[in-house]
Amino acid sequence: MSVQILSDSACDLPEEILDEYDIDILPIIVIKDDTEYLDKVTIDPKELYDNMRAGQVYKTAQIPPKMFEEKFEEYAAKGEDVIYIAFSSGLSSTYQTSVLVRDSLKEKYPNINIDIVDSKSASVGFGLLVHKAAQMAKEGKSKEEILKMLDFYIEHIEHIFTVDNIEYLFRGGRVTRTQAFVGGLLNIKPILDMPEDGTLRPIEKVRGRKKVLSRMIEIMEERGGQADLKNQVIGINHGDDIEGAMKLKEMIEEKYGCTKFVINIIGCAIGAHSGPGTLSVFFLNEKYEEQ
Repeated sequence: MSVQILSDSACDLPEEILDEYDIDILPIIVIKDDTEYLDKVTIDPKELYDNMRAGQVYKTAQIPPKMFEEKFEEYAAKGEDVIYIAFSSGLSSTYQTSVLVRDSLKEKYPNINIDIVDSKSASVGFGLLVHKAAQMAKEGKSKEEILKMLDFYIEHIEHIFTVDNIEYLFRGGRVTRTQAFVGGLLNIKPILDMPEDGTLRPIEKVRGRKKVLSRMIEIMEERGGQADLKNQVIGINHGDDIEGAMKLKEMIEEKYGCTKFVINIIGCAIGAHSGPGTLSVFFLNEKYEEQ
């Protein structure tokens, strides 16, 4: 029996990948005023970004325990093997909640077979983990083999991204009001990454959009130069800026000869905090060897 891969909407994988590999997705809650929406179910990213440009402010909330309970019980009742890959615990309480709910079901379903993995990742960086796990599950790999791969990816996945408007980082508490004001005046584009704890960390400040893309390509070489970038699946996503994403793809192709990409719009769970115009690239800093 194959392993079922379950994840949440913050993985930002394209629908065609979710369908091809039968990846089950739980939606994160997105809130505007007092109204709750389900990420990519009752609100789509384009609507969110258009409204953010018009001044609307969105918040997000973790997946409710009841939603986890219903989904986990669905699989437990059928005795299925499941791996739930969760949005980074450094950015959300989703992982912790899922563990509590799974453990609470053990009395009713003592043989429940749901492994929960903290991705310590976000967006398509998170999505690359989910994608690889689902590929391995479809190939008939064991749960132990998939979990071993996930450990490697979590340790070695790199997230390099920039935002077009630093104001959105201020709203999310990532920069001060003064930094946001000065950054806006000077056209400062911050570059951020995700350290091992799965949080966000500003690492550099670059002036101007063209220079920031060039610097992101340089960082790829600094961090992934020994990782066989050419043969990796490279993740790219964007905050309603497909032109910027394709420019980034072309630069990566030209510099490293990469041919395999997963490219998608950033969903509402992440986009509510990063804003329109965000661009991200994801890759491994070490080569993964199939066992």
